Amino acid sequence: MTRRPIPETVASLMPRAKAELAELVAFQSVADPAVFPRSECEAAAAWVAAALRAEDFQDVALLDTPDGSQSVYGYLPGPASAPTVLLYAHYDVQPPLDESAWLSPPFELTERDGRWYGRGTADCKGGFLMHLLALRALKADGGVPVNVKVIVEGSEEQGTGGLERYAEAHPELLAADTIVIGDTGNFRVGLPTVTSTLRGMTMLRVRLETLEGNLHSGQFGGAAPDALAAMIQLLASLRAEDGSTTVDGLTADASWDGLQYPEEEFRRDAKVLDGVGLIGSGTVADRIWARPAVTVIGIDCPPVVGATPSVQASARAQISLRVPPGQDAEHATKLLTAHLVAHTPWGARVSVEQVGQGQPFRADLTSPAYTAMEDAMRVAYPGQEMQSSGMGGSIPLCNTLAGLYPEAEILLIGLSEPEAQIHAVNESVSPEELERLSVAEALFLRNYAASKAV
Repeated sequence: MTRRPIPETVASLMPRAKAELAELVAFQSVADPAVFPRSECEAAAAWVAAALRAEDFQDVALLDTPDGSQSVYGYLPGPASAPTVLLYAHYDVQPPLDESAWLSPPFELTERDGRWYGRGTADCKGGFLMHLLALRALKADGGVPVNVKVIVEGSEEQGTGGLERYAEAHPELLAADTIVIGDTGNFRVGLPTVTSTLRGMTMLRVRLETLEGNLHSGQFGGAAPDALAAMIQLLASLRAEDGSTTVDGLTADASWDGLQYPEEEFRRDAKVLDGVGLIGSGTVADRIWARPAVTVIGIDCPPVVGATPSVQASARAQISLRVPPGQDAEHATKLLTAHLVAHTPWGARVSVEQVGQGQPFRADLTSPAYTAMEDAMRVAYPGQEMQSSGMGGSIPLCNTLAGLYPEAEILLIGLSEPEAQIHAVNESVSPEELERLSVAEALFLRNYAASKAV
């Protein structure tokens, strides 16, 4: 068997990876059956399963999880007595949002200015391709030196906990010595980064009711309690004047002592308009990695076009609260619920429904797996040293895996660097990052196997 160097193999496989990613991006796999047909997620899951079978994975299965989604599992046996590594990604994606704001169709992979655009290219269909590229490169370089389990989730973006509950009911399925979560990203393109912390998340829907039905604003406005106005006032109570999150009883003054995020860089990455200030206090790293952050992600109210002069009888909003490491998401949920009830104005009837929750996560950067990854990153990114940073987003499965397998080492890498604009319009991935991180993952698996053999 002719062996090829891993970087050379990955480079040669990139055209194939682009074609495969285009196929996967074409599935409108938003795990929300109220908006997108379930068949799109099922088709994406079937594609992932077929890709694993083509790589000689055994026991490939579509797992029906308790939230109604499907996760894809496969097992690739390695040498006898080799350690087991679990590779994670998810095939479900965020909705495209305003499709008219996309410069190219969201579910059609399009190359532009050296990047590949399309929903899921970085978050996280590209993460699955990263795993495949790493394994293919190892095969071309003599074989995969570890036992590999792959799990590709189908409802990560919804936060409905299907895979977490499935894993808890089948604890032996995902057991591994080390777990690589391919769903975060480098701090910046070309700067190799592992993610050391994740904020948790809780998602609530709040509904206010004040009247039996809408009323004419001329006849009743000024005295009749307006549910939409009540909702606006309630939501405003969640922020201080500087925009900091203010939930009664929730600590919001922690500091981040690692890699910092210069404000001008953040403004550029976030595409903040000229003259508009950032919200909150402390450093940018404090705000996005170490402190809670509330976001109103949706409001049910009449659209401007077609609106009538009416006092609204009811209003509904969906609220996301990011929970930093060191705080408990369940406790934060209780505090947020109590805050909403306590700050509802005018005696309006209030109901609060929880629709998602995930705990924050903190990795152990002193573990041997991180040393193996650091060495791999040094080769994949010549002249650069691996950095560690926080991530404001959530991956609820991390804490579930940490609880089920307390001896397992968990590493977080991925393609969602700032230019990727995940969860926004015009999401994209850097093919150079896909190539370099695939090389790094392949080298990591080889380094890790060698460290366990000593």
